[in-house]
Amino acid sequence: MLLSGKTAIISGAASPRGIGLATARRFAAEGARVAILDIDAGAAEEAAASLGKSHIGLRCDVADKSSCEQAVASVVEAFGGIDILINNAGITQPVKFLDISPTDWDRIQDVNLKGILFLSQAVIPDMRARKAGSIACMSSVSAQRGGGIFGGPHYSAAKAGVLGLAKAMAREFGPDGIRVNCVTPGLIGTDITSGKLTDEMRAKILEGIPLNRLGTAEDVAGIYTFLASDLSAYVTGAVIDVNGGMLIH
Repeated sequence: MLLSGKTAIISGAASPRGIGLATARRFAAEGARVAILDIDAGAAEEAAASLGKSHIGLRCDVADKSSCEQAVASVVEAFGGIDILINNAGITQPVKFLDISPTDWDRIQDVNLKGILFLSQAVIPDMRARKAGSIACMSSVSAQRGGGIFGGPHYSAAKAGVLGLAKAMAREFGPDGIRVNCVTPGLIGTDITSGKLTDEMRAKILEGIPLNRLGTAEDVAGIYTFLASDLSAYVTGAVIDVNGGMLIH
């Protein structure tokens, strides 16, 4: 098993059809002990219970630094240390540029970008002390192409910020044995997209995807597993596209 004996934190992982929970299931199957963090404590506990007895679910508001610190402290107490952090939590909002309010901007930036800062700041000291760790951050194809299908410009800006922040982290903490990478999914079939795609929209989108299908949560979970494992031991500061060829550079 690729993650045997490893411990992992995955944020925003309580949604039944989400990328986070799909990743948690994959990690558990690969031998990891998983801590699911989510702003909904009950959903986090339920999701963790679905994985088995050796996993835990905790409430964490990633946009609140003290909440991140408390959650990470609880994970360290339960698991003894943290090998893997998946910064998966995120939100989106489909609005046009001129309609973005200050409140909209702050909310999207706080969860998608500041949340990665706060949770990583809470986790890195433990990884640094043990000179090892893998951090993967959720960005998006919308950061690369200047807009998505369901996310507004403020979402694109936040996800582009994730790319810069993760690369800076990779440079700073590489000497400590900590790897930091990004995943940029395209259109993935999750609760965020459920019910929002008409048949006409779907057909038009598929015309631009060489693999001729939408992505699944499991597609992204597989890349997270690669980045968390020793298969990617010499990979840091990388951005891995998971979009079926929607954006070929």
